[in-house]
Amino acid sequence: MPDRLRVALLFTMLGTTGSSALAQAGDGPIHDRANVAVRVGINDNRVASGSQHGILLTLHLVARMGTWHPDGDDAPGTPVPAFAEEGGRPTIPGPLVRVRAGTGVLVSVRNDLPGTTLTVHGLGSRVTTTSANVDSIQLEPGSSRTVHVRMDAPGTYYYWGTTSGRTLSERTREDAQLTGAIVVDPASGPVARDRIMVIGMWADTSGHNFLVRQRILVVLNGRSWPHTERLGYTVGDTVHWRVINASADAHPMHLHGFYYVVDSRGDGTSDVIYPTDARDKVVTDLMKPGTTMSMTWSPDRAGNWLFHCHLPAHFAPRGSLGMPRSMDAHDAHGTMNHAVQGMNGLVVGVTVWPAAHRTAAAVNDTRARRQIRLVIRQNANGTPTAPNFEFALDDGRAPVRDVKEDHGAPPLVLTRGEPVSIAVINTLREPTAVHWHGIELESYYDGVAGFSGTAQRLSPVIAPSDSFIALFTPPRAGTFIYHTHIDEERQQPAGLAGPIIVLEPGQGYDPARDLTVVASSPRTPPGPGGRIPRVAWLNGSATPAPMNLRAGVRYRIRFINMTTGIPGLRFELLQDAKVADWRAVAKDGAELPVDRQALHSARQLVSIGETADVEFSPAQAGEYQLVGRLGDGTIVATMLMHVSPN
Repeated sequence: MPDRLRVALLFTMLGTTGSSALAQAGDGPIHDRANVAVRVGINDNRVASGSQHGILLTLHLVARMGTWHPDGDDAPGTPVPAFAEEGGRPTIPGPLVRVRAGTGVLVSVRNDLPGTTLTVHGLGSRVTTTSANVDSIQLEPGSSRTVHVRMDAPGTYYYWGTTSGRTLSERTREDAQLTGAIVVDPASGPVARDRIMVIGMWADTSGHNFLVRQRILVVLNGRSWPHTERLGYTVGDTVHWRVINASADAHPMHLHGFYYVVDSRGDGTSDVIYPTDARDKVVTDLMKPGTTMSMTWSPDRAGNWLFHCHLPAHFAPRGSLGMPRSMDAHDAHGTMNHAVQGMNGLVVGVTVWPAAHRTAAAVNDTRARRQIRLVIRQNANGTPTAPNFEFALDDGRAPVRDVKEDHGAPPLVLTRGEPVSIAVINTLREPTAVHWHGIELESYYDGVAGFSGTAQRLSPVIAPSDSFIALFTPPRAGTFIYHTHIDEERQQPAGLAGPIIVLEPGQGYDPARDLTVVASSPRTPPGPGGRIPRVAWLNGSATPAPMNLRAGVRYRIRFINMTTGIPGLRFELLQDAKVADWRAVAKDGAELPVDRQALHSARQLVSIGETADVEFSPAQAGEYQLVGRLGDGTIVATMLMHVSPN
């Protein structure tokens, strides 16, 4: 029988997957319901599962218990449910479904979880002409079901299960690793050499509860850093990644040292592949729960780099299985290799080797460089858990800034193409390091202590009473960030984060027209019951000074989000409770295409580690209010803008 006829007959016999109510199982753990002797495997998503004959893929899935070791084979394990291919051991993520467009997939799912109802989502058709058919499958213990779907629309998708009946954005407990990737390649032509990364999380609460969690275990392809897979490339390679956020939290994903291009974004049921000229060029991109992203980048410098979530709680050091580490306050930042000893969770290490025909470029220290002294110092009114630090500029001609309780780091104003030498002087009583976020620079000065650079030349910790000189030449104009990359949950709110403004040659910096708004978290520790304050400081203050503008004058406003816990911060400019208009012009220091710089309502989402530039020309005098909102509309920051007649 011809393949196409066989597929058509199977569709006729099986029909489509029907809707079913979500399971209403209890929230209690299920690991005590079975003897889990089998070890859960780690799936790097390199090999597709199932058996394919012509344009039909047959796959038999089973959900079963196993013991998972996310912190390495020799670390403690925990019983969790996971998907397996029938006859094989369970894996995290589950078996990969990867086919070419036009393929039919015959998939059976069996629930081998004792005493637990399983609901599976995402095993539906991906078609180009209608909405995806991704109705849920509900399976009682011991039962199975077979569905037949079509995979016609190229893109990145996933399937997922739950034993509690919760939505994906609420699935945070033991069953949160019931996820597998689905990739549909174009019907013809070469298949991209890409890597597929599935983000998972196991936490005590869902993110919208805003509580300090005891357990925060964030993993990539089943492992937590530093046990995630290390990736290696050569200068000049074209790198393609597919990232699936199957966790219940948002993740602003930051690539050190390079820009990446977002080729597509999806929600698991559909995937929008952008035209080449409409693709965002970013260093950080927010992935909301349940979303997917495909990205491309090309390294032009050798060295060690990181790709990680920029929400500090998701990469802060943790104990086994995501539990808090027992340590003195200073132990968290007193490490020589910050990446390995001071980071955990959602982190990937990338090594870039020099191309065979070239060697790594050495920094030419003989060039005339602009000299900058950046002093890190301790202010009064701090505590060991909530210190009060600051960056201060000292150019040898002006006194160091006065110490203030409310403070914002000074802007580093640089010029594209002008070499700089920045002497970072640490006068604190603890180590620190500075990361030059978004700047394309030599790896050695990337700022991740003990990791950035090469094996022969690694970026050091800046010890107390010591200094470090960063040499680089800004390759582009735009808005960037400098911030500590040690003990980020503590040192960043203490004041160690500020703007880098790179201007075009010959362009002067006018702070009256070039306005910077940096959002940061207050130094206040968690309150009673462990609740995290859901507020943001603007330019280092809970009550920032108003900005004075004039009607008819064009201003550039540079937004930076360096909070430690508000990845969905949305800025909004109001006049008389009505939203004003502005023009978005840049993201992460990269200018937006002209056709995307149209005037629109003054609302701008800026996630943690992102920068966004807008142009604003107030049409009339009056009082304006710049507010920062959470996703639910709650205002967490306010700044006044006084606009006087021109």
